[in-house]
Amino acid sequence: QVQLVESGGGLVQPGGSLRLSCAASGSSPDYYAIGWFRQVSGKEREEISCISFSDGWTTYADSVKDRFTISRDAAQNTVYLQMNSLKPDDTAMYYCATVMCGSVVVPLGSWGQGTQVTVSS
Repeated sequence: QVQLVESGGGLVQPGGSLRLSCAASGSSPDYYAIGWFRQVSGKEREEISCISFSDGWTTYADSVKDRFTISRDAAQNTVYLQMNSLKPDDTAMYYCATVMCGSVVVPLGSWGQGTQVTVSS
C-alpha cells in the first residue's frame, strides 16, 4: 500500500504560481505512476496530469497544458506540480493518487488527503 501526502496549496492571486508536492511512501515507486486530480465541490473530478516514476513519461489535460508542469524526484519519492499563470477556474481541491499513466489515466486506489488551491484577487 502506498501512502501519499500532498502539500503546497494556498491562496494566490490570478496570474500567480504555486508548487504542489506529493510525497509517496510504502511500495517502490518503480511500479506505479502518480497523477494529479482536482475537484470542485459538486462537480466531477478532473484528471490534470500524471507522471511515471520509472521513465518520467507525462500527460497533461488541455486545461492546464503549457501552464502546469509535473516532475518527480525519484530519490525523494516526491512528485511536484508547478502551476503557473493561475486562473480563478483553477480553484479546487487538488489530490494526488497512484495511477496507470497512459493515454487513459486509471487510478489505482491510493489517494492523498488533498490540498486546497484558491485563486482569487
